[in-house]
Order: sequence, then C-alpha cells, then structure tokens
Amino acid sequence: MCSRLFASLPRSDQRRKGMDYIRGLLEVRGRKSIRNIAALVGGQATEQSLHHFISDSSWEWGPVRRALAWYTVSVVPPQAWVVRPMVIPKAGRHSVGVERRFFPEHGQMLNAQQAVGVWAVGEEASVPVNWRLQLSPAWLAEDRRRRASIPDDASAETLGECSLRAYLETAAWRLPSRPLVMDARGGDITSTVSQLLDRGTQMMLRVDDSLRLSVRDPALKGFDTTPRPVHQIMSASRGLQRPVVWPGDGAVRCSGLVTAVRVALPAAAGRRAGRGDGDLLLLGLGNNDRRRPREVWLTDLTSVPPAFLMRLRGMLSRVDQDLAHGADQVGIRDFAGRSYRGWHRHVTLASAAHVLAALGDTDDAELGYAS
Repeated sequence: MCSRLFASLPRSDQRRKGMDYIRGLLEVRGRKSIRNIAALVGGQATEQSLHHFISDSSWEWGPVRRALAWYTVSVVPPQAWVVRPMVIPKAGRHSVGVERRFFPEHGQMLNAQQAVGVWAVGEEASVPVNWRLQLSPAWLAEDRRRRASIPDDASAETLGECSLRAYLETAAWRLPSRPLVMDARGGDITSTVSQLLDRGTQMMLRVDDSLRLSVRDPALKGFDTTPRPVHQIMSASRGLQRPVVWPGDGAVRCSGLVTAVRVALPAAAGRRAGRGDGDLLLLGLGNNDRRRPREVWLTDLTSVPPAFLMRLRGMLSRVDQDLAHGADQVGIRDFAGRSYRGWHRHVTLASAAHVLAALGDTDDAELGYAS
C-alpha cells in the first residue's frame, strides 16, 4: 500500500519516514504522539526527524489522500460515501482551529477542534479517505494564521459548508459514483441539495423539521405548491406510514414505520429538465407507536425500496462505531502539534493506518500487514 500511497513524495527518505510513522500508529500502545512513535522506530534523533516530516517538510497531503482513496476503493468497493464530523477535545487553545463551543451531539460546551471526514463505506469496513478542518473567522486573523501556518486560500466555514466542500473535494478525484449520506441539519440545506443536484450526486441527507418544501405527491390531497415546513408535511402524512424491515450490521434486523412523500425544493420546481415534478423523496422514520417521526431524511433516490434507503441511513452509525473502535485506535485524534499542515499530514497517515488495521484481518496477504 505504501508504495502507491507515497508515489508523489519525491525523496526516498520522506517515503521511509511515512512508512515509519504509519508503523508507529499501528504498533505504539497508548497515545500516538511523535515522541512515542519515535521511541518505537528509532529514538531521539528520529523524534526530531519525524517532527520535521509532519510539521515542517514540503510534501503535500492531497496527492497522498487521493492515492489512499483509490487504493481503498480497489480493496473495499464502497456502497456509499459518508460525510461525518469529528470532534477533537483539547486542553489548551493553541491547536489550530480549536474553539470553545456547544456540541449538540455531546450536549455540552467543549474546547475542541472540529473536522469533517469523508468515509468510504463498504460491506467489510468503513475507512476515511479525506478530511477538512473547520475554521472560524477568529483563526484567520493575521497573527493566528501565521502562527498556525494556515494557507492563504483557507476560509472560515460553517459546519455545513465544511461538510459539503469536503465531499466536493473528494468527488473531484473521480472516484466511483455512490450515494452520499450526510447529516445536513443546522446548515443551508436548500443550497446543499441544489449544489448536489446540479452535479448529479445521489444523496441521502438528514434534514431539519423546519426545512420548507413543496409537496408533489398525489397521495396527499389539498396541497398546492406553497412551500411548507417538513414537520407540517409529516403531520399530514400519517396515513402514508408503512412498516419497513431492513438489514443492520451482521445478522441484526431493524424495523420501523417509514413515511415517504414526494416533494421538491421551492426554488427547484421545473428547474431540471427531464426530471418532472416530485424529484425528491421526504422520508420520516418513526417507532411503532405511530408518533411524529424521530428522524426526517431527504433523498433523490426516488425509485429504490425504502429498506435500501434505511440501510443507507444506518451507515452514519457504522462510521461512528468505526471511528470510535478503529480510527481512534490508530490515533486519528492524537495530534498534539499546533500547525495546520501538521494536523492534515497526521490525519492523512492515520487514515492509512486505519485502512491497514481495518482490512488486515481479512486480507493480510494483499495488504502486507500483520497484526
């Protein structure tokens, strides 16, 4: 894998250090710091060399990630691309991108970095192939930008903007076309959906109850083209609930009540020649007590069975599990440096280590990795 991964690195010593770093991520017990990795592969002189390799050297992480993505799809054919945020708690305030903010998924204020990963999810594993670090306007002030070596083309982004750009950057590598699965709540969903439709991306997005859509479903009587909030559409659609059973991980079977309503973006009606009305599907997932749906999703996969769509939905949880039980084991959140370049290089090599760790047990011979 490393021969393909580091083909863009011009010097043999850089390629060797990259392999040493990945080896350390795989084999060091506990925190995957540069000091601990150096202790495993060579001692104090190696620590200085590895620190320079990660934080200060000239190699570009973009081509390495692209090579990793193409290698990954060759051994783990993806069923979907999943975009998922990653929170990295920090004790101090000097690590690039760190902010004190409220994280709804944790239910508390945290001092943390927030990044977005793009994951290839297949039958056997899910692995990250690209990352984007969310930056606030405060981090683009001249002094902080200079100290953290933030490039001039980096810009402040909301989480939604960061997520969309991470995916579009990955899609530019011309990887196999697969549905995008993403939690789009809290962002400009209308803009996100419009951009994805314009590039022909199949999508499965979790959305807010407040999103306004136009009903295009003949099964719902009494609706004109006036945009209405999702919660109102779901309340009027209780008669369309149907029980659905779909496969989870392993032998687990999942079930729930799914409501499906054909809708369109308010500004998108008639904008895409050949698609007609109702080119999106609004899905509400509820429990068997027939209450208001606990989750609402929007997709352009209008002709596939609901069980397939619910399987796509479950891939967010699959990524969360593999992040906690796999990627964290190779130190994906362990970078302690302060630089933008260092963070990106570390998560790139940690993603490669995760690929090896995730696939090593099923394909040791091809990957050349022994656990």
